Amino acid sequence: MRTLENVVIQSILPEMFSYKILKKSKKSRARLGVISTPHGEIETPAFVPVATRATIRTLDSDEIAEVGSQLLICNTYHLHLAPGEDLVKKRGGIHGFMNFKRPLMTDSGGFQVYSLGFGSDHGIGKFLKEAPTDSKVKTIERDVQPVNVRITDDGVHFRSPIDGKQLFLGPKESIRIQEKLGADMIFAFDECLSPVATKEYMQKSLEKTHRWAAQCIDYKKTEQALYGIVQGGKHRGLREESARAIGNLPFEGFAVGGEYGYDKKVMAKLMGWVNDILPEEKPRHALGIGHPEDFVPLAQSGMDTFDCIAPTHYARRGVVFTAKGRIDVRKPRFLKDTRPLDPSCSCNVCNTYTRSYVSHLIRANELSGMKLASYHNLFFFNEQAKNVRKRIKNDDL
Repeated sequence: MRTLENVVIQSILPEMFSYKILKKSKKSRARLGVISTPHGEIETPAFVPVATRATIRTLDSDEIAEVGSQLLICNTYHLHLAPGEDLVKKRGGIHGFMNFKRPLMTDSGGFQVYSLGFGSDHGIGKFLKEAPTDSKVKTIERDVQPVNVRITDDGVHFRSPIDGKQLFLGPKESIRIQEKLGADMIFAFDECLSPVATKEYMQKSLEKTHRWAAQCIDYKKTEQALYGIVQGGKHRGLREESARAIGNLPFEGFAVGGEYGYDKKVMAKLMGWVNDILPEEKPRHALGIGHPEDFVPLAQSGMDTFDCIAPTHYARRGVVFTAKGRIDVRKPRFLKDTRPLDPSCSCNVCNTYTRSYVSHLIRANELSGMKLASYHNLFFFNEQAKNVRKRIKNDDL
């Protein structure tokens, strides 16, 4: 078995996957680049919408492309549960199954381990809503297990939420599932950490994640681009330790995952700490972070791609992103507003419909209202990423 000590460092990129830096900022770590994949090129920095079950809810694949989405990330855990990776493979892989002709990523399932486990136990995500010293959530000590998930040195045991069947997911299983799904970029299996885990817990978890990363490289048999994931929480020493360990393995790209504390300023700093260590010539992805206000600090810290559920998650609840901030079109006052969702937006929704109409649809729980809001929000997010690229090109970031 390959280990961190004896792994061959030289990486051979898959024939049709590459990353090229076009320009590096003189003001920050920001860079313009192009990721080339078998299904097309991605101009970076780029926002990556989340297509959990091989779909962006309420939108079809053509509409996802219309709004400027260059790349999507699908969910390994959910696709494994239903319809199953074997069926997806028989339908031409994830691209053929969802009829999406642009590049795709699949995550490793590591975040679902967290969300089913400690995330569910404590009702928290990647960020705390308050300072750790003020948090009412009990910290996670070394060797503590979540209620509904059992984490071992080999992987994770859990029950299917669909039929209660006992399931196991480890490095080998994650890679095999992702190979059958067939996305252009896949991720190494890791343990996603909780914001309330102690440093001692994180240290032990980090050793496990690094071991699993090396195993994933051994298990992969396809030419899909495999990304390694850097963990370590908000602790600079652990993040740098992880960046060195993962950066020395022959991955085609790298990602930063896990918890980001409670302060987004700290988040941007830790991304910078990691990117100062990771190989410059390979792409970097920020997992599960990407509100519009995050785009500039993420780019300035050296990230190339970043994914987030925000545009469609908010849209289904009537929240629309605009150049002047978010608006909640469920509020009665928008029924009388005849302006576009965002007067400065050029998307098809803003060119066609009024706030009044979308407000009516959302308030009536019509799927078409969720569709129009989702279409606009995704267009807005992709335009924000395009603007970041423009600012780097113009030496503004």
